Amino acid sequence: MSESLERACERFLGDLAGERRASRHTVAAYGRDLAQLRAFLESTLGHQPTIGEVTLPLLRRWLAELSRHGGREGSASSATLGRKVAATRALFRHLQRRRVLSENPAAQLKAPKLRRPMPVFLDAETMGEVIESTGDEGIESLRDRAILETLYAGGLRVSELAGLDLGRLELDGDLGSARVIGKGNKERIVPLGSKAVNALRAYLDRRQELGDGPPGEEQAVFLSARGNRLGVRRIQEMVKRQGMLAAGRSDLHPHALRHSCATHLLDGGADLRSIQELLGHSTLSVTQRYTHTSIDGLIAVYDRAHPLARRGATGGDSA
Repeated sequence: MSESLERACERFLGDLAGERRASRHTVAAYGRDLAQLRAFLESTLGHQPTIGEVTLPLLRRWLAELSRHGGREGSASSATLGRKVAATRALFRHLQRRRVLSENPAAQLKAPKLRRPMPVFLDAETMGEVIESTGDEGIESLRDRAILETLYAGGLRVSELAGLDLGRLELDGDLGSARVIGKGNKERIVPLGSKAVNALRAYLDRRQELGDGPPGEEQAVFLSARGNRLGVRRIQEMVKRQGMLAAGRSDLHPHALRHSCATHLLDGGADLRSIQELLGHSTLSVTQRYTHTSIDGLIAVYDRAHPLARRGATGGDSA
């Protein structure tokens, strides 16, 4: 008898969280997507579906239904549909590896093309103004300055910064580094420039003023006023506040500092492979988004360097 789709999904999600060490957010999102697929199939077939009853035409009908009507919030976006396709493909690849299926009905399922929005970033001058807006006197000002400098210097994700522990910092000399845990629990070492190192030292010299923190969080680098590890949301709120204060930017978020780091490195001549390693991107295609934000700089270089692009240059018609 063919295994039920519900049981197959349970096994798959268990494997995703365990052996494949996916983040809890990914596991939860895939779980919701597959539950939605099962509900559609049960409604269409009139009974709880088995693995063998899932076909490519049924999967396409499901996606078409979502694109037209979605759910409570209306039709699903391209990004949402793309994630549902990814979850479905991953499930059936898992079933093939287990040799439960010989043919994969989701193999030809195509995700909609995504139009990625341009990354939000700040120019170097505005970035400096945002950092300076924190001040450098009170302990919370020192902490916020250290957070902004570290996010910008290392191109960290906000979750990586929030999870940073004291034992993962190296602040010897003018330059330093941090060992962070990124997506998929992958560890990488990110360099920190002298300004970030100095800001961290100034904060850490007075960090004890915020308290020791509850048991298990004594090693947290960034603490709240009550001595607890500073959470992602609090960091996001602080970055937005400083962006509004210094630059009138209500859209500023920690990821914009990460984008700014990558863009400024690219403008400064860093190669894409080095930036990919710094940011912890799994593929170079993700890093290549930053080439679009630097097009003005590229045009300026072209204007200066290309013999027929120089202002005032003369010559005949080009072939």
